[in-house]
Amino acid sequence: MLGLLYPERSTETFANEIAFMKHYEHLRSQLSVILSSCNENAAEHIVEQFFESLPELRSALDKDLEATFLGDPAAKTKQVVIRSYPGFYAIAAYRLANVLDKMETLLLPRALTEQAHIVTGIDIHPSATIGEYFCIDHGTGIVVGETTVIGNHVKLYQGVTLGALSVDKKDATTKRHPTIEDEVVIYAGATILGGNTVVGRGSVIGGNVWLTRSVPAGSKVYYSASMSDESGETDRITIKS
Repeated sequence: MLGLLYPERSTETFANEIAFMKHYEHLRSQLSVILSSCNENAAEHIVEQFFESLPELRSALDKDLEATFLGDPAAKTKQVVIRSYPGFYAIAAYRLANVLDKMETLLLPRALTEQAHIVTGIDIHPSATIGEYFCIDHGTGIVVGETTVIGNHVKLYQGVTLGALSVDKKDATTKRHPTIEDEVVIYAGATILGGNTVVGRGSVIGGNVWLTRSVPAGSKVYYSASMSDESGETDRITIKS
């Protein structure tokens, strides 16, 4: 599918439009077979909806591509990002899976994001809600939980966890993961937990921060290790608004 959306990733060439359309129909047939093997009802209807969504999906990925290209000084061309960046690959797998997840298919969305997890080390649940211009830099070890909500123009670095405070099965239908508002940057190793935790718009979360409560818009949150003070504290989290 990525080869269909971005020829730079394709391993095939096509002599003419007829050959390309045969390939397109083959992909449709493949998806139908996969859905049927997963015991999905209305497989043909899902296939129709999925392929109708491709222009919108490509538009969303183009915005993620733009954010990644502009957000990484080492990215010399967009083609390099498309072909070799694990963050873009993981985001693309998520976007594909999320379309299928919204159609209430059970197995395939998770299979897609887990395949991307195996390849990239980036774990994004297909049910997470992620806005436009999403950027993952480096990416290894990132975890984005099922009920996470991420706004527009958000950037994550490696090792970030957007997780739950509780893994009790009775909480399965509740919002367990944080909300990250627009234009937030979260640096390497930060952990943000809890369904009621909101990181306000334009905030910067520093590396190795452990955050379980909300911070207002425009906050700068960072971890500092220092000499022991009178209270015996050596490590602290500082929030500046």
